[in-house]
Amino acid sequence: MDLRTAGMSAGMKEKRFKTRSEAGTLAMGERVAEMLLPAPKLIVLRGDLGAGKTTLVKGVAAALGAAEAEDVTSPTFTLVHEYVGPRVRLYHLDLYRLETERELLTLGLEEMAEEADALMLVEWGEKFPSVVERADGEIAIEHAGGDERLFLVRVGRSA
Repeated sequence: MDLRTAGMSAGMKEKRFKTRSEAGTLAMGERVAEMLLPAPKLIVLRGDLGAGKTTLVKGVAAALGAAEAEDVTSPTFTLVHEYVGPRVRLYHLDLYRLETERELLTLGLEEMAEEADALMLVEWGEKFPSVVERADGEIAIEHAGGDERLFLVRVGRSA
């Protein structure tokens, strides 16, 4: 995967991070959390299987008080997990198993996005043009050998 991305608007804040362990990825989630506020936002999480997308969400959820890191699990089979904190309603979605826009419609993305405190972190969202078009940013994760990961965080500026 190439960390350079096309299609994101010019008004993006961009930061690069490197982590060397799972603990580092959790801690990086805390640093990234503030970049994702204020809600509502939809952020696409890009990366191969095992890249650390769910680990990153664990760090973000903990930093925002929406859930303890150990309570955040991959929504691969349930498709959506919801965690409620004092500042956000965090939706963690995994679209890996979905294949059509019609299947995507059944998840209720529109309803989630209408909530003023919604922060939607979407794994495999790049599979669907409708998700990419409505995204406020993305976090691309790339293996860098061993436990090292490279992160490119691009988030639209808040109004």
